[in-house]
Amino acid sequence: MKRPLLNRRLDGLGNTIFGVMSATAAATGSVNLGQGFPDVDGPPEIAARAADAVLSGQGNQYPPATGIPELRQAVARHQQRFYRLDYDPDTEVLVTTGATEAIAAALLALLEPGDEVIAFEPYYDSYVAGIAMAGATRVPLTLRPPYFRPDLAELESKITSRTRLLLVNSPHNPTGMVLTRAETEAIARLAVDHDLLVIADEAYEHLTFGVPHVPLASMAGMRGRVLSIGSAGKTFSFTGWKVGWATGSPDLIGAVRTTKQFLTYVSGGPFQYAVAEALDLPDRYYAEAAAGLRARRDLMVAGLREIGFTVFQPDGTYFITTDIAPLGERDAVEFCLALPGRAGVVAIPSAVFYDDHPADGATMVRFAFCKRPEVLKEALSRLSVLAR
Repeated sequence: MKRPLLNRRLDGLGNTIFGVMSATAAATGSVNLGQGFPDVDGPPEIAARAADAVLSGQGNQYPPATGIPELRQAVARHQQRFYRLDYDPDTEVLVTTGATEAIAAALLALLEPGDEVIAFEPYYDSYVAGIAMAGATRVPLTLRPPYFRPDLAELESKITSRTRLLLVNSPHNPTGMVLTRAETEAIARLAVDHDLLVIADEAYEHLTFGVPHVPLASMAGMRGRVLSIGSAGKTFSFTGWKVGWATGSPDLIGAVRTTKQFLTYVSGGPFQYAVAEALDLPDRYYAEAAAGLRARRDLMVAGLREIGFTVFQPDGTYFITTDIAPLGERDAVEFCLALPGRAGVVAIPSAVFYDDHPADGATMVRFAFCKRPEVLKEALSRLSVLAR
């Protein structure tokens, strides 16, 4: 056939770097600090609840299209408990196949071809694909080291008559930047002043280190224009369950539900019962999960710096961005492709997150630290061969 098979909007996307590098890790016996998944499951009582649901027949057939009532109610309680945000579980909560589907469904539902979307670059990779599939145009607000903070004046300058929405990711993957309250308030004011919708990707909302997450939905004037997205996989370390949710006004949730029903329709029935129980875990769980990750972050930050990397310490998520220039390296893609052979470790070149300004990520590499301390120590021991 003369005509390419792949939709031209998706040209160049292909297989994600995460799958490629995870396969490389498995094939070479390398320590996988590339793809962001924990190497220890979440609370055993929550896993047991999922098993009980399967064996008792809860959710083995199609659950309700919006998610089981128990989970929608638990999500509403969560938003009230942590942020004092009130949502009607019947009209303002939608259960999705992970946060990624929530983002994709929202972009497909809310955008028309020609609309512009302003998003933080480096991008979580699904943003680029989702915006492309919607036929919209992405407009980057590039975050730069050492602090990766958004330039709010630049953000305002990028808003045009074609701007439809802001796609805001905080805590931010891959840099670990967490918006301050002042930054969140400023973004909210811009959204209100320019009558913009906002998709708030808050998948890592509970994984911050001494810096509180401030939801955009809690800002003045945002209640009817922001769609907030959460992730059970990230919060409870069950990434394979793919359970996420979106909260927002009835109009926003209705629009996203219209798209979502033609993507997966429903998924993860038994897991939904388990996540409903997980969301009601005591504050101690949330505090200990963040504290455990913080200790592993500190271990990796210190170890990578000792080896010779420039390390940009994250305030959230479970990723660390580094610069390999001090090691005498100039190309992060080549560095990461060679790293399994050189050191038996897999990492991700940050250039793959910079779709509009790849030069800004040319020497940066992302490591995931959501692994057991002994695994991280082994990775650091292997990486020590790079020390100059």
